[in-house]
Amino acid sequence: MKGSSKQARGEASAPLPIAALLPALREPGRAGQNLVIEAPPGAGKTTGVPPAVLERLDAQGDPRALIVLQPRRLAARMSAQRVAALLGEQVGERVGYRVRFESAGSKHTRIWFMTEGVLLRRLREDPELEGVAAVILDEFHERSLDADLLLAMLRRLQRRREDPLELIVMSATLDAEPVADYLGAERLRSEGRSFPVEVEYRSGRSRSGERPLEAQVAAAVLELIESGVLGEGGEGGARGGGEPGHALVFLPGAREIRACAARCAALVERAGVELHTLHGQLPREQQDRAVAPSARSKLILSTNVAETSITVDGVVAVIDSGLARVADLDPGTGLSRLELRPISRASAAQRAGRAGRTRPGICLRLYSRHDHDHRPAFDLPQIARLDLSGALLELAAVGVHPDSAGDAGQGFAWFEAPPEAALSGARGLLESLGALGQEGALTDMGRAMLRYPLHPRLARLLVAGVEGRVGAAAAGVAALLAERALRRPGTPARRSCEADVIEDLELLDARRDRGIPPEVDPGALAAARRAAEQLRKLVAKATGGAQKGDAPRGAERDAALRLAVLAAHPDRVAKVRVDEHDRRELVFASGGSARLAEDSGVRSSWAVALRSEARREGTRRRVEVRSACAIAAEWLLDLFPDAIEDDEQVYFDAARERVVGESALRYGKLAIESSALSRLPPERATAVLREAARAAGAARFCPEDRGVSALDQLRHRAALVHRERGDFPILDDARVAACLDMLCEGRSSFAELEQANLLATLAAELGTAYGDPRVLDRLAPARVGLAGGRKLTIHYEPDRAPWVGSRLQDFFGTDQGPRILDGELPVVLHLRAPNRHDVAVTTDLAGFWREHYPQLRQRLSRRYPKHDWPEDPLSASPPAPRGPRRGGRRR
Repeated sequence: MKGSSKQARGEASAPLPIAALLPALREPGRAGQNLVIEAPPGAGKTTGVPPAVLERLDAQGDPRALIVLQPRRLAARMSAQRVAALLGEQVGERVGYRVRFESAGSKHTRIWFMTEGVLLRRLREDPELEGVAAVILDEFHERSLDADLLLAMLRRLQRRREDPLELIVMSATLDAEPVADYLGAERLRSEGRSFPVEVEYRSGRSRSGERPLEAQVAAAVLELIESGVLGEGGEGGARGGGEPGHALVFLPGAREIRACAARCAALVERAGVELHTLHGQLPREQQDRAVAPSARSKLILSTNVAETSITVDGVVAVIDSGLARVADLDPGTGLSRLELRPISRASAAQRAGRAGRTRPGICLRLYSRHDHDHRPAFDLPQIARLDLSGALLELAAVGVHPDSAGDAGQGFAWFEAPPEAALSGARGLLESLGALGQEGALTDMGRAMLRYPLHPRLARLLVAGVEGRVGAAAAGVAALLAERALRRPGTPARRSCEADVIEDLELLDARRDRGIPPEVDPGALAAARRAAEQLRKLVAKATGGAQKGDAPRGAERDAALRLAVLAAHPDRVAKVRVDEHDRRELVFASGGSARLAEDSGVRSSWAVALRSEARREGTRRRVEVRSACAIAAEWLLDLFPDAIEDDEQVYFDAARERVVGESALRYGKLAIESSALSRLPPERATAVLREAARAAGAARFCPEDRGVSALDQLRHRAALVHRERGDFPILDDARVAACLDMLCEGRSSFAELEQANLLATLAAELGTAYGDPRVLDRLAPARVGLAGGRKLTIHYEPDRAPWVGSRLQDFFGTDQGPRILDGELPVVLHLRAPNRHDVAVTTDLAGFWREHYPQLRQRLSRRYPKHDWPEDPLSASPPAPRGPRRGGRRR
C-alpha cells in the first residue's frame, strides 16, 4: 500500500478530539475533585487522559500513582502498551499493567492499567489504597458488575480517606448526569470524533430466507474489496477516504469467528489482505499481531473486545453483525448462561466509532435501520441481571454489609441499587457455601475462598479440593469451569462418565505433543492450561507446597473431585429423569428444570449442573446443560446436613384418585429417600381430598344418564318446588360446595366420595331446611311409576314443564298420566312409537285415547304389525316391564 508508513506516522501524531480537554486535567489544584468525561469512540480518552493527570501530579510534586480500570484483560494490556509507546518507553517503566495471573511494572511505575477484579483484590489487602492519587474508570458505559461495585467502594473510601482521592469516570456512550450527581463531579465533554463515519445498513435476508452470518460477512467483505476500501486493488478513495485500509468485523464469539474466517480466507487471500482474529482467549502473540501496524490491508474478525479502548490504526471500515453473546442468569434454574442477543444502540455507536479514528470511514451494519432504531438505547447493567455473590463476598471482606437501600452506618451506598431478590439470592448462596455466617459476617471458609481470584463457587471448589488432598486436580477443574468450554457445540456424545469436567481434565493434563482432538477448541484449551498453571501455584502457596498424606488416585481422586464440585454448587443439585423421547432432563432441588445436552457423558440419577447455554426451540428459549457432574445422594447428607429436611407429604395421586402419604428426607424439593405412610393424618388427608374434589367439580361424583347430569336435574327439581311453593330453598353452587366439603371429612379417595352419595345428601339437606328430609322426593320425584310397573325418569328443565317419555303401549289401561307436587301439577307425556319417536305430547291422556288414538292406530298398526294395537286402549293391559336398562353409569 503506497504511503502506508508515512500515513501511520501521521496518524500517530495527529491531534485527537480529547486534546481540547487535556489542559483542564493538567490544572493544579484538582486533587480530590471528581470528574466525568464524555467523549465519542476514537476520541483518545484512554491514551490521552492518564498521561495528562500524571503531568499534573508531577508538576505538583505528588509522587503517587494513578490506576486506570479496564473491563477486559486484553484492553488493559494493550492500552498500557500504547500509552507507554506514546511516552517513548517500554511497558513496565512509568506505565504498567496488572491483570489476572499477569503483570508488568516496577517500583517506578506511575500509571497502572488493570482489570476491575485486580483492584478489588488490592482493596482487600490495602483498603486505603496507599500511594494512589486517582482512579480512572474507563469505558464505564459497559456497566460491568465489578465496575459498579468499585465505583461505590471507591466513593466510600474517598469520603473517609484523609489524603485526597480523585475519581474520573470516562465513557463514549454514557448517560453522564446520574454518575456526575452520584460523585458530585464536574462534567467535561469532547465534541465530535476525528473523522466522519458513513453508516449503511444491510438486510440479513435473501429470497430464500435468513442467510448464515458467515455468508453475510463474506458478502460485506467482498463489497469493501470491490469498492477499494479494503485490499490493494479497486478504485480507492471513493468511500474509504483515500487508500485502502483495515476492516474490523464485530462478531458475537469465537464460534462465529471461526466460521467467518473459513468463509473469507480465500476471498481475502486473492485481494492481498491479511486475515486476523481477535478475542480474549487467543495467545498473546496472536492478539498483538492483530492490532500491530501493518503496511498491508488487514481484515480483523473480533468479538466486542475491540469495541472499546483497543485501537487498531488504519481501520477505515467496520462490519457490525449487531450481535453479542451476553452473560445472564436464568431465573428458573439459577444457572448462569450465555445467550446470543442483539446489541444496544450505544454498542452499535461504539463499534461504528472504531472506523473514524484516523480517517473517514464506513460502517456496514448487517441489519436494517428499523431494527437498529427499535433496539434499547443501552444494555441492561450487569448489576441488574447477574449473580451478585462475588460482589457481596468482596464487600464482606472489607467489613461492609450492604442492602439495596444503602448502609448509612457504614457509609456505603450503591450507585444503582441491585434488585433485592438478587441480593437475597446471593446472600443465600454464600451462606450455603459457608462463606458468610451470622448477620453476613465473613467466616474462616470465606477468608480461605478469598485467596483465589475466582467466582465464589470455584473458590469453594478449590478449598474443598485442598481439604480432600486433590488441590492440583481441583485447580484444573476450576480453570476448566472458569474459562470457556473446551468442546465445540454439536460434538459427538462423550463416553459414559462420572463428570464431563473430569473427562476434560485428561485433555488439560495430556502431553502437549499428543495432539488435540478435532472437537476441542485449541484456544480454549490453551487458556484453560494457563489458568490451571496459575491456580496450581496459588494452591501450592496456600498449602505451603505440602499436603497431608498421599494424594488419592484413580476412582478415589475422581470421587474427591466430585465432592468438591458438589460443595461448590449446592443450589445446582438435580435429579435426572428421562422423558418419553429418551431425552434427559434435570429437575433442580431449587425448582425448575433444564435439558441435559446429548454430548454430556453423565448417566447417573443425581447430578450437579455446571455449564449451561440458552437454546431456542421454536418460539421458546430453553436452558441446556452442556457439562454436569454425577453425585451420590448420600453425599448431600454429609455436606449439607442443615439443608436436609425430614418431612411428611400428603398429596393426591391423580392416577389412583386417592390421597397418599410419603415420609421423605428432602434436599430442597427433591426426595433423597422416601417411604409410604402407613396411616394418613386425618385432617391433612381431608384437606387434600377436599382440594382435589373441588378441582374435579361436584358433577364428578353424581351419576349421568345418557348425557343428562343428575346434579343439574336435582337443581331443576329444587327450583320447580321453589317456584311453586315459594319458601323451598334453592340449590346454589355454595350449598353444593359446602356439602361436598362436608362429605370429604374422614375420607381419602374419590371412590369413597362416590359411595357417600352426594345427590341423596343434597336432597336430604334441602328437605331438612324445609322441615322434612324426604319432601323433595315427594313433591318433585326423580322417577315416577306407571300402572304396568314401568319406572320413568322425570325430566326437569329450566322454563319448561316436567316431562316423561315412553312407548304409547306403556300407558294402556289408564286414562290419567302421573302428577307431582302432591297431585297439583300434571307431568307432560311424550307418547312414542316403537321407533321411540314422539307421536303425541299431552297432559290429557283420556282425551288423547278418545280423539287421536284411533287415527294413529290405523297408521302405526300397518307400520308396526308385530306390536299390540287394541281398539280399546283403556281395557288393554300394558306390557310387562323388561329387565333394567343399562344406564346411570358413573364417570
